[in-house]
Amino acid sequence: MARSSSGFVAGLTAAALAVVGFLTYQASASAPDSLAPPKAGKTPSAAASHSPKDKKDLTAVPARSGAGERVVYSVGDDRVWLVTEGGKAQRTFTVTPSTVDPPVGKYVVTSRSRAIPGSDGVPIEHVVRFANVEGVAIGFSAAVDGSMPEPDPAKKTGGIREKRADGDAMWEFATIGKKIVVVQ
Repeated sequence: MARSSSGFVAGLTAAALAVVGFLTYQASASAPDSLAPPKAGKTPSAAASHSPKDKKDLTAVPARSGAGERVVYSVGDDRVWLVTEGGKAQRTFTVTPSTVDPPVGKYVVTSRSRAIPGSDGVPIEHVVRFANVEGVAIGFSAAVDGSMPEPDPAKKTGGIREKRADGDAMWEFATIGKKIVVVQ
């Protein structure tokens, strides 16, 4: 009986290894390109970079940020581009990020507020919201007093702070339903 038990266990082990191997193959075949290892001849930094931080011209709209009129936000460069229908940057500016970043992806403006208290207690204006991460609303805004302090890392905040003039431009450009593209 010991012989048949060991044969049975060996058969189950082989079957389990085959299933794990098949599932591993399926997972790697369906993984998005951003998770796949870089192709031969490319360095990891070149394969992963979609933002212009490797370029000299920071005003250039990031590659792979879509087409048409849109707002592009680079979480890696802390920079925003207001992009016209023709694909040219109408305006670009730096921002101070919040403690909670939106995941890379495509969004639309879901709500706006002319003036409210920020999640950090600072009065803000021209709030343009586009995402919600872990219960934290993510959006662009400008402090009424013009400040752009670093956020408190102990608090979960979603306000991406702009200078007041940039907030005015964002308010005019990013109406409800406008595309927002977040890139690395």
